[in-house]
Amino acid sequence: MSEKKSDEKKVEQYKLKLEHLKEEILKDIKNMNSDGDSMPEISVGHGMHMADAASDMYDREFSLNLASNDRELLQKIDEALARIEQGNFGKCLACQGEIPAMRLNAIPYVERCLKCQEKLEEKTA
Repeated sequence: MSEKKSDEKKVEQYKLKLEHLKEEILKDIKNMNSDGDSMPEISVGHGMHMADAASDMYDREFSLNLASNDRELLQKIDEALARIEQGNFGKCLACQGEIPAMRLNAIPYVERCLKCQEKLEEKTA
């Protein structure tokens, strides 16, 4: 098998992995939304103890944060799928170098090599 065929096969495996991950996240978001529909309205003065109301508020905030994180992750997955279609999947967006397979296996939607990611994190810290 030629190296190009081997690379195409690996990229196809990453594509399947990304699509599966996307499906799982969409399922989680759908479940969170359906759970949120069944949550009772919070009204402290009508029989609900303040501690229960606070607990419900915390649960809602937690769910909203999870949904927000999931949406950000979905965007990264969509961007990775677009890079596959464009033919530049597995290349660092910062230095254009190859992202090691071990890193792609761990985080298939990763945008940068470890060195560039560390530089970015140093700047934002």
